[in-house]
Amino acid sequence: MTESSRPLAGIRVVEFSHMVMGPVVGGILAELGAEVIKIEPLGGDATRELPGSGAGYFPMYNRGKNSLCLNLKDPRGVALARRLTLRSDVLIENFRPGALDKLGLSYESLAADNPRLVYCSLKGFLAGPYAQRTALDEVAQMMGGLAYMTGPPGRPLRAGASVIDVTGGMFGVIGILAALQQRHVTGRGQKLTSSLFETTVYLVGQHMAQLAVTGQAAKPMPVRVSAWAIYDVFEVRDGEQVFLGVVSDAQWQTFCMTFGLEALAEDPAYATNKQRVLAREVLLPRVRERLGGYGKPELIAILEQAGLPFAPINRPEDLFDDPHLRKSGGLAPTVLADGSTAYLPVLPLELGTARDERPRPLPAAGQHTAEILASLGLDGPELEFLAAERIIERQSE
Repeated sequence: MTESSRPLAGIRVVEFSHMVMGPVVGGILAELGAEVIKIEPLGGDATRELPGSGAGYFPMYNRGKNSLCLNLKDPRGVALARRLTLRSDVLIENFRPGALDKLGLSYESLAADNPRLVYCSLKGFLAGPYAQRTALDEVAQMMGGLAYMTGPPGRPLRAGASVIDVTGGMFGVIGILAALQQRHVTGRGQKLTSSLFETTVYLVGQHMAQLAVTGQAAKPMPVRVSAWAIYDVFEVRDGEQVFLGVVSDAQWQTFCMTFGLEALAEDPAYATNKQRVLAREVLLPRVRERLGGYGKPELIAILEQAGLPFAPINRPEDLFDDPHLRKSGGLAPTVLADGSTAYLPVLPLELGTARDERPRPLPAAGQHTAEILASLGLDGPELEFLAAERIIERQSE
């Protein structure tokens, strides 16, 4: 796939963001071919230096972008940001409510001079009583019912990834694409907002609907009444684990015949899924005993041959060497800040018949400052003056 053939080629995006949710939006648009200019403060986005569980945020969600370091505390830096935005198609921001408005970079101000602008705000909450609250991914998971559903009773537990930041960012991308499509018809852009809290509520909507349908509130996932009898993690030899799901009557028959449980397959007491769910306490011990005699590789080979839904219990580090991801182009090289190369996940999409396996360069702070400002008509002496005044910062400084 060439640069010009990528779906969003020709779309310029200006990204005022940090942490995860905003960068996710820009990162997805960049992978789809948009030119994404990340506005960073002098010295670079603080997300670059996060320790521990935050260390992967920047390299994962900022690949393929251009970095422009601007001092937005100085009106001259704001003026440069405005000039750039007025020549752009999309603006992304995920700062506290009103932060860009105070700088004179509100949607209303920018749209007056660039009516085609699509302005995407990523917030904790949509309009309403909570709109001014400060939110984080974990806040939304707790408040929106997801942590309650994930942990055992009395122990709310956040999901094992920034699922709300990422999913909320995906909804932001959906809104941007919808607004760009509508712009083809109206000639005008618009402002849109995606939020953490409402994203979480959308994700737990299935559990809200369960109450509406059954009259019974959903129980946390670790103690839920499963919709299927065989839908669990099973211990195998050597302490390894494999998940197995048997979700239809035909799969039940296949499972029984594969593992020598013909008597169960022929027993009318287990003929339907509902009967099997009611008999879980009887069935599961027999299934655990049978599967526990296999080694993990042996069991996986049998389940794959049988066509049953299964999964080894992998850790994130196991995925670097996953043969499917390696062969299918699901991982692409990224050069990290220390010069080493890591193979990180790309968009889980096939556009046409192939994955986009191009290397994703990770920009250094201010790496593209000079060329971006030159495209706005600033010459060498002007750039030198702005650098001396600490309005901009370039990589070489």
